Amino acid sequence: MSEPGREPLRIGVLGAARITERALVDPARAGGHRLVAVAARDRGRAETFAAQHGVERVHDSYGDLLADPEVEVVYNPLANGLHGPWNLAALAAGKHVLTEKPSASNAAEAAEVREAAAKSGTVFMEGFHYLFHPVTRRLHELLAGGELGELRRVETLVAIPAPDDADPRWSLPLAGGAVMDLGCYSLHAVRLLAPWAGGAPRLVSARGEERAGAPGVDEWIDAELEFPGGATGSARCHMAYGELEMSCRIVGTRGEAFAPNFVLPHQDDRVVVRTQEGERVEHLGTRSSYTYQLDAFAARVRGGAALPLDADDALATMTLIDECYTAAGFRPRPRTALSA
Repeated sequence: MSEPGREPLRIGVLGAARITERALVDPARAGGHRLVAVAARDRGRAETFAAQHGVERVHDSYGDLLADPEVEVVYNPLANGLHGPWNLAALAAGKHVLTEKPSASNAAEAAEVREAAAKSGTVFMEGFHYLFHPVTRRLHELLAGGELGELRRVETLVAIPAPDDADPRWSLPLAGGAVMDLGCYSLHAVRLLAPWAGGAPRLVSARGEERAGAPGVDEWIDAELEFPGGATGSARCHMAYGELEMSCRIVGTRGEAFAPNFVLPHQDDRVVVRTQEGERVEHLGTRSSYTYQLDAFAARVRGGAALPLDADDALATMTLIDECYTAAGFRPRPRTALSA
């Protein structure tokens, strides 16, 4: 339940995406928050979603939802290409925004989102939920505490079996591609090690391959990065892999740590630590990273608590994504026109 004396969030949901149940509905129920409204392009889908998940009312359009004075937080799980336009619209309507990643289709649009967030004065956060789970916090603690020594190398891989050919993740007009859907996690996890590496990493090189039948859409991309302090990193993503793998390996001068599934740590909560003293396995808990995320977002909205993610961070990630696309021979994703 929500903290005693703290008002529940009043949340409106754009669309009826499959991810919403685990990313928002279950965490909202656990935190005692209200799902005030939902809207979808197909009203029938929205009505079904509302009935299944206890949403209080259905709106005819996304615009109507944004105009609802009782909706104070907008959750945006739409296709990638619709993140930017509807994030901008929600901010212009004075709403707090929790958006699925990435925040926009390209860096230019992400910069507009940053400006809109600053103008609105509301809370804006990109949904890199993994960052709030004790698994990732523990990886950072191992560096901060010195047990691993100085950072020398980080390797991230986020890969899944191929979605159906008709899946919007393969659509260039909807800003699809492996980096947009998966590589953003790989790159973000590398970026967030900057405090222990002398600053933010720069892209050294990237290579990738186009999806057959989907011109301009990346099936996989491997990126190499370098930090100012000399440490290096690889950020890999693959959207037609033989199995699901979402791993992070951090190597220091005194040891290394490995998280088998840093993106979905509630499915595998291990951190394996290897040093000269030996090897140990730490279990950090199977509470959902999405629940930790919504708790942190609510604490910011209601109490002004600090957040590690904001529109500036979203722009930095999107800039790196565009750099990867360019270096690998692709074009950054095009903008999508706003539609209800």
